[in-house]
Amino acid sequence: MLIPVLLFAVGLVLLIKGGDWFVDGATGIAHRFGVPELLIGATVVSIGTTLPEVMVSATSALQGHGEIAYGNAIGSIICNTALIAAITITARPSKVDRRSLLTPVAFFFVAAAVYCYTAYSAGEFTRGTGVGLLIIFALYMIVLIRQALRAPKIFEADQSPKSAMGRDLLPLVVGAVLIAVGARLLVDNGILIARAMGVPESVVGLTFVALGTSLPELVTAITSLLKGHGALSLGNIIGANLFNLVLVSGVSTVLSPFALPVEKTVNGMNASLVVDLPVMLLVMAFMTLPALLRGKLSRWQGVSLLAIYVGFCVFQFVV
Repeated sequence: MLIPVLLFAVGLVLLIKGGDWFVDGATGIAHRFGVPELLIGATVVSIGTTLPEVMVSATSALQGHGEIAYGNAIGSIICNTALIAAITITARPSKVDRRSLLTPVAFFFVAAAVYCYTAYSAGEFTRGTGVGLLIIFALYMIVLIRQALRAPKIFEADQSPKSAMGRDLLPLVVGAVLIAVGARLLVDNGILIARAMGVPESVVGLTFVALGTSLPELVTAITSLLKGHGALSLGNIIGANLFNLVLVSGVSTVLSPFALPVEKTVNGMNASLVVDLPVMLLVMAFMTLPALLRGKLSRWQGVSLLAIYVGFCVFQFVV
């Protein structure tokens, strides 16, 4: 047991340092090109911090562990929103750019509609579903790139020599690598400990794996908050949630289709249908809709989301 604990600690150190470098590189690129930080957070940072989910879910699906692939994607969305975003909102409520927020939120709920329709009507995720989710991902990236090219700059681009671009790209790339390696160490050793405790795979995916692969988002959110880049943190979380549906689920389903987990039931009904998916939709709506309507996030939202996450975890292990 000593070796898993040591590897867990190493992974945590890599995540913390990787998150620090990643945020520095991303914000540097944002300022260099005059791109809004929320847009950078919803694209570059989100893809980087979602890499652990992609790797873990794809590997799990190929190995025949569809429950972990499913739980990792849905659990990560719940964790990102009701734990990570909640901590950020509770610590420092802030105003948001509703125009920049609208696109990733709209795409998320479109993808969620496709995902939920498949779950409730078919009970399994086919290769066709995966292709459809990846198409939504491609469309989202095209829309964001077009918006970035046409949008007026909110500040002047950095006019320093282009050769200095390496000063921003290097920490971005190295940070992403450290985040991915650190998250993998945490997840692998966390799963060993969890299984030693006799926890079902679907619960492992929804909690331990989801929390482990969401640690990059947590580290990035905290680092962004400490550095005064709250918009980057929010954009990262919303973008990562969308990518968990369209990229993580899309890739794992294309590689190896799997059925909706049925390991846990509530009054004879599949817990995935009556708890997991409804909670995913609830926490995202609870965080994003008030922000879109009022243009700001409030501390009460963060506290409420944290309470929902605690209740969700209690249900997974107690009920």
